[in-house]
Amino acid sequence: MRLVQVTIPAGKREAILDTLDDEGIDYVLTDETSGREFTGVVSFPLPTNAVEHVLGRLREVGVEDEAYTVVIDAETVISRRFEALQEKYDESDQSDERIAREELVTTATNLAPSMVTYLTMTVVSGVIATAGLLLDSPAVVVGSMVIAPLIGPAMAASVGTVIDDRDLFLRGVKLQLIGFAAAIAAAALFSWLVKTIHLIPPGIDPTEIAQVRERLSPDFLSLMVALGAGVAGAFSLSAGVSASLVGVMIAVALVPPAAAVGIGIAWGLPMVVLGSGVLALVNALSINLAAITTLWYTGYRPDRWFKLDSARSRTLKRAGVLIAAILVLSLFLGGVTLASFSSANAEENIQTQIETTLDRPAYDEVTLLDVEVEFTESALTRSPSEVVVTVGLPPDVEKPPLAAELDAAITENFGYDVDLQVRFVELQSA
Repeated sequence: MRLVQVTIPAGKREAILDTLDDEGIDYVLTDETSGREFTGVVSFPLPTNAVEHVLGRLREVGVEDEAYTVVIDAETVISRRFEALQEKYDESDQSDERIAREELVTTATNLAPSMVTYLTMTVVSGVIATAGLLLDSPAVVVGSMVIAPLIGPAMAASVGTVIDDRDLFLRGVKLQLIGFAAAIAAAALFSWLVKTIHLIPPGIDPTEIAQVRERLSPDFLSLMVALGAGVAGAFSLSAGVSASLVGVMIAVALVPPAAAVGIGIAWGLPMVVLGSGVLALVNALSINLAAITTLWYTGYRPDRWFKLDSARSRTLKRAGVLIAAILVLSLFLGGVTLASFSSANAEENIQTQIETTLDRPAYDEVTLLDVEVEFTESALTRSPSEVVVTVGLPPDVEKPPLAAELDAAITENFGYDVDLQVRFVELQSA
C-alpha cells in the first residue's frame, strides 16, 4: 500500500478531485495558505498496483507539470472504500504487484550509490574475494559477495533503457565499467602483494586451487546463472521488495570471476585471465539483457506517449547489441562445454578400457585401486596426456607387464596418445 500526497496548482483543484472521485478514492484535502502557486495538498491511500494508473490520470489533467507528488509506504489502511478500491484493482488488469514507474526510477537510482561508496565497497569486495580464492575458502568468497554493491548499476542501466532515461542509463553503464575495472585492479594488486611478500607458500600454482579452477572453464551453465540473476533482480525491483539477497546472487556471477582475473594478472597466467575474463563479461552482459527484457515484459514504459517509439527502438537496439556480444562469447562457452564433455568422455573411456583389460583371467590376482588421468589444456581443448594406474598384487605374485598392454589397448581403441604408468602396491589380507 502507498500513501500519495499531491500539491494542487491553482485552477486544478476541481479537475484533481473529480479524478479521485471517479476512481472511488478516499482523500483528505488540506488548504495551502502560504500564498504560493498551490492552493492545497490532497492525500490519499492506494494499493501498490494502482499508483501508476492513478498518477497517469492525474498527469492527464496537468498535475505533473506544475505540482509535485510524494509517494510513501503505508503499513495499514482501515477504510471500507479502500477495501473496495483494492478489490477493484485485484480484479483488473493491474492486478500484478509491480510498483509504479516513478517508484521504480527512484529505487533504481537509490540502488546505484555515490561513486566513493561504490568504489570503496567494490574494492573491498574484490580484495576479500581474492583472499577467499587463494585460501580456497568458500565462506570467505560468499562473504565478499554480500558486501558487493553490484546490483544497483545493472538495474539502473536496465531501468534507464526501458523508460528512455538517458542519464540513468549512462550512470548505470559508467558504474558497471568502473566497478569491474576497480575490482580487477584491486584483485591484481592484492594478489601481487600476497605473492611478493610470500603470504602464501612460494611456487604455488593458483590453477591447482579448487576455488580458482572453478572460474577458469566457464560453460553454458554459467550463462544460465547470470540470466537467472538478472531476471530475479528485475522482478525484485519491480515488486518493491528488498533486493539484498538478489544482489548477492548477482555478485556470485561477477565478483569471483573478476578476482580470478586479478590473480591471473598477478601470476602472469594468460589462460586464467582469458577464462575468468570471459566468464565475468558474459555474466555482466547476461544480467543486463535479462533485466531489460524482464522490465519491458513487466510493462514499464516512458511516461510520455511520444517517447514510446524511441524507447522501444533503443531497447531493441541495446538488447540486440547485448545478444550479439553474448553469442560471440558463447562460442568460447560452447568450446569449453565441448572440451569438458570430451575430457569426461575420454576419462570414462580410459577407465573402462583398463577395467576391461584387468577383467581377463590372466590378471585375476590384480586388483585395480585407482586411475588418474592428466590432461593437456589449451583455450578450448583438453586432451588426455598422462595416465597413472595403481593396482594391488599379493606379495608372492610376479608383476605382469601391464603398462605396455594397457597403453597399446588405449591407443588402439580410442586413439589417445598418452604416457601411461602402472604403480604396483603390495596387498596383504587376513
